[in-house]
Amino acid sequence: MPTIPDNKEGIPLAHYAAVFAAQSGGEIALRLGLDYAGGFGLTFFNRTLNVTHPEFALEASPASNALTNSAARILVLRLLTEGARTPFSGGFLSYREVPWGETYDRSFDGRCRRRLAGTFGARLSDFSRSAEALGGARVSLGDAGYDLPLPCGASLRVILREGDDEFPASAQFLFSDNTVSLWSAEDLAVLGEVTIRALTEAN
Repeated sequence: MPTIPDNKEGIPLAHYAAVFAAQSGGEIALRLGLDYAGGFGLTFFNRTLNVTHPEFALEASPASNALTNSAARILVLRLLTEGARTPFSGGFLSYREVPWGETYDRSFDGRCRRRLAGTFGARLSDFSRSAEALGGARVSLGDAGYDLPLPCGASLRVILREGDDEFPASAQFLFSDNTVSLWSAEDLAVLGEVTIRALTEAN
């Protein structure tokens, strides 16, 4: 089994920043299909993340704590140092279907699916308003579903089903098939948590 970095346990931000600084800006740009001029601009949930290189600094425009806190910074650094851009072929994957996702699915369920359902399952209008504020495009799935834009042409599909007297609210995260070349399974769990924070922040 490959070593999966546990960002949840706080792998030092300084470690990934040092890896980032040691890499060529041109190589990063080529690998991810980005423009490079002393830094990078990433589109993330209807925000522009401006990243400087080689010394790492990150700012979001419009401002967003959810996309600039330590977990989000590590997620961005993981993308820039290890990710590779690939074309979207039209499919979406559940967390269990991403490489090594089945191993970590139980953890992902608690960290992401159940948490999103608990936060917005009884507030579908709030969820829709937040998702649209993050640049989400409505999809006809569940009681409310949106495709949220990620860097490098990837997207995250977030679906909510409202609970009733018999069944609790439920949520699903689906990843565009090119997302798996950008992040590992553990990174995608962090992405799920960052997404919930961003949705809550936008409400």
